[in-house]
Amino acid sequence: MSDGLELRPKYKGILHCLSTIWKLDGLRGLYQGVTPNVWGAGLSWGLYFFFYNAIKSYKTEGRAERLEATEYLVSAAQAGAMTLCITNPFWVAKTRLMLQYEGVVNAPQRQYKGMFGTLWKIYKYEGVRGLYKGFVPGLFGTSHGALQFMAYELLKLKYNQHINRSPEAQLSTVEYISVAALSKIFAVAATYPYQVVRARLQDQHMSYEGVLDVIARTWRKEGIGGFYKGIAPNLIRVTPACCITFVVYENVSHFLLNLREEKK
Repeated sequence: MSDGLELRPKYKGILHCLSTIWKLDGLRGLYQGVTPNVWGAGLSWGLYFFFYNAIKSYKTEGRAERLEATEYLVSAAQAGAMTLCITNPFWVAKTRLMLQYEGVVNAPQRQYKGMFGTLWKIYKYEGVRGLYKGFVPGLFGTSHGALQFMAYELLKLKYNQHINRSPEAQLSTVEYISVAALSKIFAVAATYPYQVVRARLQDQHMSYEGVLDVIARTWRKEGIGGFYKGIAPNLIRVTPACCITFVVYENVSHFLLNLREEKK
């Protein structure tokens, strides 16, 4: 997520990045920020599915027709905004832990140690505002989940229609994986620049005046490519996790629904 300034390390690619981190901090360096990432991701998915389904149920109550594409989009965006209000501090902690570099990663004066220590230190020195850095671009980033869920719902619907199945028919594991992967790739490609902007706002090494300042400096020093730095490893990281999440969610949902029907 380099913004072209000398303070940050320069990587020539994924392999060079991995080897550099390994030399500086060993295996531990490759897992910097994993704890808040697990907490943040777990809470995000759980809350997102909860809010999303609650909003969908509210909108479909008392109506026979299915939701339109725009209604899926708005429902997912609302769920994302509600989720972000709870999980943003974890993403700030993850970013701070991951961006300890330039020799400091090996030093005794490491600024942040552990997720809860990071959260406490941010709150102590920056207050609640520090825990919600990047919140505004994060709200814009709810478009990522909104686009992903809209694409996921529509792909499922169109696929079932194409093979003459009921719109609510359960897909196979391979079909769920394919639909989830396509929807994730589409959403990442459309919204990745916001993730770069948000991460740079949360970076403790840099001081920006706001979202527009980040955008202007990134564009001036790196051009359009600066807004897509790291997209390849990001896709490699998030796509399998997304597929697994949706497969588990869909199968568990259908299992519970069938169980409820059997009890009636």
